[in-house]
Amino acid sequence: MRPAETKIVSRETLKDRLAEARRSNQKIVFANGCFDMLHVGHVRYLRGARKEGDILVVGVNADASVKALKGPGRPILEENGRAALVAALRDVDYVVIFSEENVESLLESLRPDVHAKGTDYTAETVPERAAAARLGIRIAIVGDAKHHSTQDLLQSIRKAPHA
Repeated sequence: MRPAETKIVSRETLKDRLAEARRSNQKIVFANGCFDMLHVGHVRYLRGARKEGDILVVGVNADASVKALKGPGRPILEENGRAALVAALRDVDYVVIFSEENVESLLESLRPDVHAKGTDYTAETVPERAAAARLGIRIAIVGDAKHHSTQDLLQSIRKAPHA
């Protein structure tokens, strides 16, 4: 198993490594998210994604895109810290930080076999479904039922009595 810090790569390096994986007929799975406070739902989502193929690539939203998606006060953790946490998970092979609002350009450049999304989506509501269909990328809905969220965790922390 590779050390976590070697799993975080640039888009160009990742393209080269995935080309090698394709030559070995390995199936590439792509998952993505903010991962602002890593929780059990994230772990189950990524474990489910990993089961869809041989190589799991995870796109982590850059700080600016997390702020745009989640609003003021987010992200809690900066992008390099979030990427390091995701990279530390055994199921994850590569992590790439991306700044775009969605992952269509990553799907275009990386061309995974599978685009894994969590159970808060359906095949019809995945934002990148048209791009995935055009590129021949299968969409897989993975993980457990959406009973975990960073927002809920943050609210619970804020409501907790402080000693």
